[in-house]
Amino acid sequence: MEDTPDLETLTGPDDHDDLRLWLRLLTCCNLIEGDIRGRLRTEYETTLPRFDLMAQLHRAPEGMKMSELSRHMMVTNGNITGITDQLEKEGLVQRNKVLTDRRSSLIKLTAKGKRTFRKMADSHEQWIQDLLSGLSEKSRKNLFEALGELKLVAQTRLTPRP
Repeated sequence: MEDTPDLETLTGPDDHDDLRLWLRLLTCCNLIEGDIRGRLRTEYETTLPRFDLMAQLHRAPEGMKMSELSRHMMVTNGNITGITDQLEKEGLVQRNKVLTDRRSSLIKLTAKGKRTFRKMADSHEQWIQDLLSGLSEKSRKNLFEALGELKLVAQTRLTPRP
């Protein structure tokens, strides 16, 4: 692990506790996500967005339209199209035209895609367990509950978007 300062280390004792907490959350997310990205790249020669797209399709065996994938993954249709094109070339997904809408296709995992995703998902689950294994069961439970509370508070206080 490199000695690059993280977001939290940029704060000082005079900073508000809420700011320090926010930066600690971001730092933890960045550390974990960076580790997962690196492992996916080195062990499976893939990216987190490709893994995420395959995970969405795994949860929807009947397939999903590009617009649905875009909405679920919170990225543009263009991003979804690029990733889908790559996965299709590798035989991991297939496009099936929607009979009732000629402009739409359903994207589904192929048999090869299902096998590939299952291996990656099993590894991903193990990586997360390994990363969090340094916390006691009590700490994990308390953190889970505290983050659940934070999620509810944040959802009620979010500024509505037009």
